[in-house]
Amino acid sequence: MNLVAVGVNHTTADVEIRERLAFSTQQAQAALASLRDMPGVREAALLSTCNRTELYCLTDESGPDLVDWLAQRRSLSRDKLMSILYQHQGEQALEHMMRVAGGLDSLVLGEPQILGQMREAYARAHEAGLLNGELSRLFQEVFSVAKRIRTETGIGANPVSVAYAAVSFARHIFADLKKSRALLIGAGEMIELVARHLSEQQVSEITIANRTAARASELAASVGGRGISLEELPVALEHADILISCTAAPLPILGKGMVERALKQRRHRPMFMVDIAVPRDIEPEVGDLDDVYLYTVDHLQEAIQENVRARQEAAQEAAELIRDAIVRHRRQRREQDAVSVLREYREQRTELAAGELDKALQQLQNGGDPEEVLRRFQHSLVNKWLHGPSVTLRRMAAEGRAEALLTARELLLDDDDKTDLSDPE
Repeated sequence: MNLVAVGVNHTTADVEIRERLAFSTQQAQAALASLRDMPGVREAALLSTCNRTELYCLTDESGPDLVDWLAQRRSLSRDKLMSILYQHQGEQALEHMMRVAGGLDSLVLGEPQILGQMREAYARAHEAGLLNGELSRLFQEVFSVAKRIRTETGIGANPVSVAYAAVSFARHIFADLKKSRALLIGAGEMIELVARHLSEQQVSEITIANRTAARASELAASVGGRGISLEELPVALEHADILISCTAAPLPILGKGMVERALKQRRHRPMFMVDIAVPRDIEPEVGDLDDVYLYTVDHLQEAIQENVRARQEAAQEAAELIRDAIVRHRRQRREQDAVSVLREYREQRTELAAGELDKALQQLQNGGDPEEVLRRFQHSLVNKWLHGPSVTLRRMAAEGRAEALLTARELLLDDDDKTDLSDPE
């Protein structure tokens, strides 16, 4: 059987094409059912995220046409799909799966979500009855390597997105974010990401302020917070330990005076502020106030660039782990090939021995001398065991195949230095 990985990602296809190739959960279940019935497919899994759609299949050597299958399922021309598709086979396919699971092939290097998404793809395929042996085992190898990448390298230790960097800065100011209250200004994509990260850190309270209070409430509800209008900012500011702002306002929303009044009400408990907006939402003079830690998007970008370099170094370590895993996989496959040969050899030898044993038992039943019967049994068994190898060795010697003869000597002759091999059964 042959392992195949086929797909597109953010480097090969634009967002419009990726949207057309994406599978919802329900669509993925129907697609897996189709793959299950496809001639030549032994096992299969489907991974679909916003940045990639990939098929992982164990196929017969002849192999089905997965490109045609994917083109038909997503109503794309084969030529169009071929221009953006990548295809890997064998060890290259396994290495690709490991790179994907480890975050080395992601839009954001080292992002952790992809491993969970791949586990979900594995679970769906298992439920669909499409993982029944070898591919399931290969997935376990992939997950094992991905876990090592997360734990043995720093690839996920440093934030490389503005939203996550903002939350990471807050963790440097407040030892325990669970005791902190956050106020977010704006309701766009960046604030949505910030809110999600803060929610994952289990901050005690999230308040989202927006010009449109309904939008603020809608977004806040998704993270268990509350939404308010911008008019309510002065009061909300008094209770905020963390403030992160990102709006499209042309002028600052927070001035020095408003923050000073809030600090008095807070009895000068420190406030951490991040202004992600361009133009800025927070007057620069706010940073001059005692008990205020104000960062701008420039501060975050400097940190992000340094973290990108750190992740790139970690990615090199991760690539080494993957190379080691591929070498181990190759060795294990070769050992499996040896076990298969040993099993076949054992069956042949056992059949020969059984035949000679039947003859010896019959001779004993007919009254033959036990010692003589055993000697004939031994002689006949050894001759039959050696007949095939003897013919082959003589032919190889006549052909001048010295290397083959050395291998035969290593295999056939006892050596006290050889490691004892376990029973191949």
